[in-house]
Amino acid sequence: MHSTSTRRHVLAGLTTAGLAALLDTRGASSEETPLETTTVRFSKSPGICNAPQFVAEDLLRADGFSDFRYVDAVAGLTATAMLARSEVDFVVEFGTALALQIDQGAPLKILTGVHVGCYELFAHEGINSVLDLKGKTVGAGQNLGSDPHVFVTAMATHVGLDPLKDINWVTSDVNPMELFTQGRIDAFVAFPPEPQELRTRKIGHVIVNSILDRPWSQYYCCMLATNASYLEKYPAATKRVVRAVLKATDLCVSDPEQVATLLVNGGYTKRYDPALQALKEISYAKWRDYDPEDTIRFYSLRLHEAGMIKSSPQKIIASGTDWRFLNEIRRELKT
Repeated sequence: MHSTSTRRHVLAGLTTAGLAALLDTRGASSEETPLETTTVRFSKSPGICNAPQFVAEDLLRADGFSDFRYVDAVAGLTATAMLARSEVDFVVEFGTALALQIDQGAPLKILTGVHVGCYELFAHEGINSVLDLKGKTVGAGQNLGSDPHVFVTAMATHVGLDPLKDINWVTSDVNPMELFTQGRIDAFVAFPPEPQELRTRKIGHVIVNSILDRPWSQYYCCMLATNASYLEKYPAATKRVVRAVLKATDLCVSDPEQVATLLVNGGYTKRYDPALQALKEISYAKWRDYDPEDTIRFYSLRLHEAGMIKSSPQKIIASGTDWRFLNEIRRELKT
């Protein structure tokens, strides 16, 4: 567990210009509504791509959130289920995991996209496209419905495969990357720092890179969501959380070296070089330009085609999204 002093030491080391940009409130209303609560709880799940939520902590404390907490969670469906039960107030999670919960009636509201791309589909020799996965073994994490399973399912349906019949899913408590390096599976979805490590070790090759390859590079990967009850009770607090996370996202672009240091010192990842490489590769800057509604529409359609959700994309968007704070903050932070 990292300390607040460690985080503040890292933030104190930012360039003057970078820190000023983060703390600058020009464009925001001079009579901004006071906070209705000083408490905010984030899920704490592993992942370098979640860097903005870790950087945002001190920004939120400086903005009046004196009771900031992390609640341990496993990335994906576990974290979003905790949000649905109001065990946490915010998560930065994959849009697919959020859409699955909303389809099941969970009271979630997606507020903004955070970054585009982070996952890469690795395969062994002889597999050069998603179509080549037919009849092959693919790592699905610990269970079907996990993030790796959902992402490959979306890719398979997009190219016309039947993910239930055409792919041999392998579930295991063993990390999929370990299974892959041992040659026990043919392909798996890697998340930072796994892609960086595999490239360094020259193991496998990438057949889909969500940072670069269309259509995946045209949509958000991780998104910020809250519980609908928190949003209803504390709209001013919710807006400040969105703003802090997006300012922290900008920091991942302007000073990835400091953010990588924070991640290592905070115990979120072990090695600095893969963390820095991942931060430089992930498309954090695109939150200003991309439409998060397009992401929910795209992935909801893929999941609907695969039979994983019953709701239409329109229903998911209508019941599970709220973009008003994002629209306000884009105007405020426009450069």
